[in-house]
Amino acid sequence: MFEDHSDIMRDIAIEGKLLDQTQADEIWESHATTGKSFADSLIDANLADRPSLLQAIADHLGVQFYSAIPTTAQDDITKVLKPAQAHKYAVVPVADEAGKLTLVAKDPFNSTIINELTFILKRENIELAVADPEMVDAAVIRVYGEPSASSMDDLLGEFDQIDSAAVADDDVANAASQAPIIRFVDLVLQEAVKAKASDIHFEPFEDQFRIRYRIDGSLYEMAPPPKNLANAVTARVKVLSALNIAERRIPQDGRIKTTIGGRQIDLRVSTLPTQFGESVVLRILDKTVVNLSLDALSMQEDIKEGIRSMVNKPNGIFIVTGPTGSGKTTTLYSALREVNTEDVKILTAEDPVEYEVEGIMQVPINHQVGLTFAAALRSFLRQDPDTIMVGEIRDIETAQIAVQASLTGHVVLSTLHTNDAPGAVTRLIDMGLEPFLISASIEGILAQRLLRRICKTCRTAYEPDKEVIGMLDVDALEIANKKFYFGKGCADCNRSGYKGRQGLFELMTISDSIRTLITQRAPTLVLKQKAIEVGMRPLRDDGLRCIFDGLTTIEEVLKYT
Repeated sequence: MFEDHSDIMRDIAIEGKLLDQTQADEIWESHATTGKSFADSLIDANLADRPSLLQAIADHLGVQFYSAIPTTAQDDITKVLKPAQAHKYAVVPVADEAGKLTLVAKDPFNSTIINELTFILKRENIELAVADPEMVDAAVIRVYGEPSASSMDDLLGEFDQIDSAAVADDDVANAASQAPIIRFVDLVLQEAVKAKASDIHFEPFEDQFRIRYRIDGSLYEMAPPPKNLANAVTARVKVLSALNIAERRIPQDGRIKTTIGGRQIDLRVSTLPTQFGESVVLRILDKTVVNLSLDALSMQEDIKEGIRSMVNKPNGIFIVTGPTGSGKTTTLYSALREVNTEDVKILTAEDPVEYEVEGIMQVPINHQVGLTFAAALRSFLRQDPDTIMVGEIRDIETAQIAVQASLTGHVVLSTLHTNDAPGAVTRLIDMGLEPFLISASIEGILAQRLLRRICKTCRTAYEPDKEVIGMLDVDALEIANKKFYFGKGCADCNRSGYKGRQGLFELMTISDSIRTLITQRAPTLVLKQKAIEVGMRPLRDDGLRCIFDGLTTIEEVLKYT
């Protein structure tokens, strides 16, 4: 409940005398450890019930609390909103008196709802009231019906109403402002968030305009609009992200903040000029889907404790490696959350800032004005930080300043693009960093991959071919009596057999023997053998654990390790 507002919930609970400061600190620790919202952690600890907590929120906001939502809402009140608007903002009108429209909202903290509905409804006085979020969800469906499944087909049928002259004349500003285009783009965003997609791809080709969602690392195509509307749809996305719609020759980056299902969603927008028009990719940044907690990352207990130990040291560098999209940033945020307390100053340099985290000073990199990772890191040292996160070590200058920061009493967290943990050492040496500096500053390196998890609904045991098992390169005795699983495909997983992601991890702790090898410029293979000797489990071994636990398939592990 109210996952995005745990910091406000803590203040409200203290203000409403539901708990004292000591209890609040204990609940906050539980919230940080489990990844549950502060409100849910408070209820689980039996320190408050839902009604008293919701009443405290209403008192804090100075609005009314509805313990029940009227079952027979007056038609003239509910008709104020269209079904699509009610679903988008997750609100239900409950009163319209003396010129004031009162809506119960799933997220009463989201002031954007008032701003946008004031403009859309042309109403001056709109107030959000508090009710149980689950009751609001149920009421929206009860009053306005389920979101229309056929709405995408209906919209595609409406495209013939678009002013063809505007499209033909390439008047994208006019075409982008037409109602079917606006509704189509809104629906694409809503469907993507509902499907828990991480990215949306708008791709123009010679004879088609393709739209694809990336869900659990794989791309799925959806019903495409007519090819001649590609520019209008792209222009609509650029309008939402405050980009220059007239500029189509150079790449542009922007951001969209919108409300979907009553929640505020951030989208990172990137455009790229191609042979047949602009390719647009939207990265969906939904804090309620990504749980920024080490306990939520499905890693082995010893790895989790190893990371906690490293980030809580007085100084040193902790590096996370892996390919793009392997969850490195999520791991770093989760590690930062472990040390994000009132007595620790944390600074991050990111390109760009993906998730806004309360209590952390976050700096977006801007190459156009010379604010590089190295420049930001140099300035950080004059800001008296305890912990520093640098999005990526890309060059020798950034690497040198990171080492300098760690040797002068700071904890530095960063990422590198290498295939495994020992390879990160070789990469730093290749950049030009002296081996003795690497051995003196680095405390640990975590390599990770993200692979698809077998759908729990259609998981089925099977006997794999000997050839496939042979590719795993394991001892026959090791897999004796082990069960293997795959997903048959069902409605829950979109017939793919997979639902959700599973992390694979290998943690190389820098022991004294490994420090000696680093100083001697030992090759990656020698470092890896020594690391395994002193307790590192390679990615492939962690993959075997996931196969035998029925979490993923042999094919996924072979693909990523």
